[in-house]
Amino acid sequence: MEDFSGIVNWENVFKESESFKNQKPFRFGFIREFFHREFYEKLYEGYPDLSTFQDGSDLSRSQFSKIWGGFGQHDIVENIDDPNFNEYWNKFQRYTCTKEFIENFRKFSGIPVNKRKLFHFVSYTKGGFQLPHVHNVGPSTLVMFSFFSKGWKKGDPGGTYMAKDIDESSILFEPDNLDNTMALFHDSEYSIHGVRYMTKDVERRANCITLEEYSNEKGWSGGNPKKILETRKDDLIEL
Repeated sequence: MEDFSGIVNWENVFKESESFKNQKPFRFGFIREFFHREFYEKLYEGYPDLSTFQDGSDLSRSQFSKIWGGFGQHDIVENIDDPNFNEYWNKFQRYTCTKEFIENFRKFSGIPVNKRKLFHFVSYTKGGFQLPHVHNVGPSTLVMFSFFSKGWKKGDPGGTYMAKDIDESSILFEPDNLDNTMALFHDSEYSIHGVRYMTKDVERRANCITLEEYSNEKGWSGGNPKKILETRKDDLIEL
């Protein structure tokens, strides 16, 4: 059995569990030093170059995405190694499909997730933003953004924020540190989030993982992400 110790700092994760579960009007949280620092530095060194990303400007200006294994932007991502990434990214990808990883986040969040659905990278550059929006794809979905941007200043736009309304004046929380941190939320009907307009010439780097409840009989609790995107494309929904 593969040894996945030394990847996620679970002590730091579970410190934020009660805070996550008690947030209103939806569950969200922020975890500092999510990865063990040594492993994080290996991921940081191997974060994909922006030149290899796809332009995501159909959803937001100066937004770029890269999907694991060459899948499409909204395809379910299989548990396969990708030779375009270093051994540490491949190991982390495998870990996100394990029983340990998923059960820990189910315990952390209180959301009945049991399978990884999506695994991709999203970067923003100067001029990038994402309008506040909500997916509301189902009751059993957890969305997680781990950040890989050093030297971030408190108050700088670029981190994925949480809000209580479709307006930036209603922001409840915005990350103040994007160096080995994670922002995550329960994807409910109230889970409004977005990215403020970036004014500095920097790159905001993140890896996004979606965990969700799945059954062989009913499939994904949140449905097929491509179908959902197609039916809501006029609402600037990003999954």
